[in-house]
Amino acid sequence: MSPFSVSQALAAGRRFIRTREPSCNTETLPPMVYETATAAAACTMSGRKPRSVANPLEPAITTPSERILKECHSLYVDSENGLVKIASSLGVRLLPPRKKIIVMIMGNHSAGKSSFINWYAEEHIQKAGVAIETQGFTFITSGRKRESLTGNATLHLYPHFRPLLEFKGVMDYLSAEISTSKQKKFNLVTFVDTPGLVDGDMVYPFDVNSAITWLGEQADLVFVFFDPMGQALCKRTLNIVEKLSEKCGDKLLFYLSKADEAGKETDRQRVMMQIVQELCRRPGLNKCGFEMPTIYIPNPQRPSRCVNQIDGVCQTIEKTINQAVQKTLDQLEKDCDLICSTISSQQEQDRADVAHNKSVRLHSFLCGALGIILPVLFVLSFIVNTISKDQLDQVLGEGPARTLFVFTGIVMYLWDWIPEDGQVVFVIIFGAFCYLLLFLAKYFAGRGNKTLTKKEKRTMAEYSDYIQDIVKTKKGNLYEWYLQQCAAEYDF
Repeated sequence: MSPFSVSQALAAGRRFIRTREPSCNTETLPPMVYETATAAAACTMSGRKPRSVANPLEPAITTPSERILKECHSLYVDSENGLVKIASSLGVRLLPPRKKIIVMIMGNHSAGKSSFINWYAEEHIQKAGVAIETQGFTFITSGRKRESLTGNATLHLYPHFRPLLEFKGVMDYLSAEISTSKQKKFNLVTFVDTPGLVDGDMVYPFDVNSAITWLGEQADLVFVFFDPMGQALCKRTLNIVEKLSEKCGDKLLFYLSKADEAGKETDRQRVMMQIVQELCRRPGLNKCGFEMPTIYIPNPQRPSRCVNQIDGVCQTIEKTINQAVQKTLDQLEKDCDLICSTISSQQEQDRADVAHNKSVRLHSFLCGALGIILPVLFVLSFIVNTISKDQLDQVLGEGPARTLFVFTGIVMYLWDWIPEDGQVVFVIIFGAFCYLLLFLAKYFAGRGNKTLTKKEKRTMAEYSDYIQDIVKTKKGNLYEWYLQQCAAEYDF
């Protein structure tokens, strides 16, 4: 990213803050709507025709939670000033937050997983039946166009789940279904329909236990559907549930699906008792506050006296969406702090490298100077010793000649102290010492650290200003607007 683009963003943000009209009631407007209205007003006042906007009615149709999640996501993936791009230039890897929560549904085959997804979206998306209809992992989400995606396209749509490639064979059984439904909170939810689990000699084309366990760790919610028609105590299901309970027990929610098909009330109670007894036998699942609501797909043509708590499932999803908004805003602040701290640490390291380079250059200069001056002075002493003082005064002048005679005199005085039979050895040692000094000069010259250029320093400073002045300010406005949707006016 060029520094110019960051400067433009900073200037635009400051102009936007300065030009806000106090007479306009902006408290009830979301940040995205207010910015659009401000831009349109500016165009009208200047006599220019306002530009056409894609999806102009989107702010009026989408929910506050959806707009906040999209705004946060855009702060990460913006092509010019996105946090992902800024972090990448600093050597930090960031993933943009998901715009939707992930709800994984697992259970034995024919437990009603696909039927629940179809009911929630109010559209027939997944096949549902007594046989094993779902053999792989299917991501079901809301989009602009009804489409089916294969494994590779699915991972491009959900880069967070790319580690699934480590599970051999999963790629061929990975797909996504995109629906245009906007019912309930479906536009903020991505369901993960898992393979129907059975015991016995059933062979899966991949390690289904490990794959489901990994996906459960990534999901925001994990719904476990127990079928009352004889498969509720599937050991494979219970084994996976026990593993998930150890790692992410707060995400697990148990439901007795197809409760209207369990017969009389006494039969339902008996089934639930059997399930609870089996769960309590496993140490990882024997916890207090265990709940297992009864749910079934309502059918007006076949009324049932069984209590249906399926609306509670919708409320749980909506609550998780609201929590996801808060987590996304909190994560945005953490990522901003991470980028700012990375910039500060790199700037501090650069200052340390500059001081280190100065010290290294000084050592290199001293060693190099001594490595050259000492042998020159040694040779020059013998040459000067053959020239009379008067001749040297005429050539150099009285002052320089006197200084040169002093230094060469010291060298010759020390040379006379050396026995004649040891002078050759001394010359060899002296030559080796001078060579060592030159080698050390070269060694110290190569020990310097790379430092930041002026352009890089300026870019980092602009990054930091952009994060502090634009991103964090916008995050605060989004958080305040989110709280205004639920808190009373006098709380602000």
